Amino acid sequence: VQLQASGGGLVQAGGSLRLSCRISGRILNRIVMGWFRQAPGKEREFAAGIGWNSYFTSYADSVKGRFTISKDNRANTVYLQMNGLKPEDTAVYYCAAETDSRLPITRRESYDYWGQGTLVTVSS
Repeated sequence: VQLQASGGGLVQAGGSLRLSCRISGRILNRIVMGWFRQAPGKEREFAAGIGWNSYFTSYADSVKGRFTISKDNRANTVYLQMNGLKPEDTAVYYCAAETDSRLPITRRESYDYWGQGTLVTVSS
């Protein structure tokens, strides 16, 4: 499984961005896709997750109500729509794939594959 993230950029506070994560390779039925982010000097943290063959979604409290994770199974792509961006959302955003949905969706240790990251910068 290979993941290619894109869509980052510079945006003013209150603006929006949509990140994309293109998945290539064999996709298992129990796969879960997640978006994590890592701000300078901080640990990588969970932002949102979605089941590949379900409608299950999960969000960190810090992004709930502002970010929406979605998927296009035919296009093998997962999206993260980010609205109402704040300067504290500035981070490198990574998409990741978890091949066993029984593992905790919010833990980065649950994920087996990672994309290269895309930088989101929110100016005040």
